[in-house]
Amino acid sequence: MSVNHFWTAFAFEPFMNALLIGLSVASVWLIAALGLAIVYGTMGVINMAHGEFVMLGAYSAFVLETVVGVPFLLCVPAAFVIVGLIGAAIERGLVRHLYKRPLDTLLATWGLSLVLIQGVRLILGPEPKNLQSPAWLNASLRVWVFELSWFRVFIFGVTIAAFVLTWWLLHRTRLGLMVRAVMQNKEMAAVHGIDAGKVFTLTFAYGAGLAGLAGSMFGAIKNVFPDMGSGYIVEAFLVVVVGGVGSLLGSLFSSIGLGEIYSVFAYFTNGTFAKFWLFLLVVIFLRFRPQGLFADAMARR
Repeated sequence: MSVNHFWTAFAFEPFMNALLIGLSVASVWLIAALGLAIVYGTMGVINMAHGEFVMLGAYSAFVLETVVGVPFLLCVPAAFVIVGLIGAAIERGLVRHLYKRPLDTLLATWGLSLVLIQGVRLILGPEPKNLQSPAWLNASLRVWVFELSWFRVFIFGVTIAAFVLTWWLLHRTRLGLMVRAVMQNKEMAAVHGIDAGKVFTLTFAYGAGLAGLAGSMFGAIKNVFPDMGSGYIVEAFLVVVVGGVGSLLGSLFSSIGLGEIYSVFAYFTNGTFAKFWLFLLVVIFLRFRPQGLFADAMARR
């Protein structure tokens, strides 16, 4: 392959649209990473089944839309509730028995991810499914040199709303105060009457619900299939680790930075080469700043 065929020449309008696509990629990665960030920051649990929560959100929306007949825009919040309830049941039935045993939690949630994938494959079949979004969401919006679909705008809006809501819950509500108290000192929080078990259940359920919310939207962009979660879990972990484990603000900045880096390299070369450079730059960054952009601002102590 010649260099000219491999390397795309710079052109202003396509490059500006690549930057806009980078923000779109960032919003997808951020909403997939938010739940992962708060679960690890609060509970110290590395949830390897987080990608499967994304998949469950997509299938929840698919079943509601095709079987029950619920409009797509209502399937999105419904997926949040359904996967949140599944997450609460998993926390009570499995995860809470493995606290302070990180390796066991890692293996258990990885095994859970395999169970969820096979369960969905057996119940709903391995064939790819499709979610149908409203026709107006599939239309394009052009502003100056930018070409953007209304569906991408919808994802932007939902991502911003989810981030603001999460920040508000953690920093401006009594629940957030209890979460921070348990993060700092679980035993002292219990002395003041805070039920750590309840806080952990609500936190895990909320994190799972955010993953389900993400899945319900991703399912309208790409096909819905049992293994789809693996396509998002790696990027979600990258966003969380680069941003600083448990830091919401760090996750926001890292998702924007990583999304733009990926999009720029994908514009000049291709998606495969862009991921190679993205992973390489992340490794170099973590070599010199292993704590991430924001050092453990929300991490449990």
